Amino acid sequence: QVHLVESGGGLVQAGGSLRLSCVTSGGTFSVYPMGWFRQAPGKEREFVAGITWSSLRTYYGNSVKGRFTISRDNAKNQLYLQMNSLKVEDTAIYYCAGTKGSLATIPTRYDDWGQGTQVTVSS
Repeated sequence: QVHLVESGGGLVQAGGSLRLSCVTSGGTFSVYPMGWFRQAPGKEREFVAGITWSSLRTYYGNSVKGRFTISRDNAKNQLYLQMNSLKVEDTAIYYCAGTKGSLATIPTRYDDWGQGTQVTVSS
């Protein structure tokens, strides 16, 4: 049973930064592509960023390109999301997720999910 736990969310002013972390256990983290998604109230879950197991390739949603950076440390079973130049519209619950298939932008392609961490950006 794979277990994912996010941390690092909080309240920040627009223009500020946050770094989210996701620690995994109970699985072979290093061989799976991982992703970050977010969901705001009343909206569908949205792809934020993804990374291959080797970190050779990363992908970003259009709304966060140039501002967010995904990374991973396989030795520590950790996934990260550095968020800079935050905007009010970035406010959402952020989830990390792992897939046993290929890296994808669709939530249903992911097998394991964390419980989420709230990010609130104030104006």
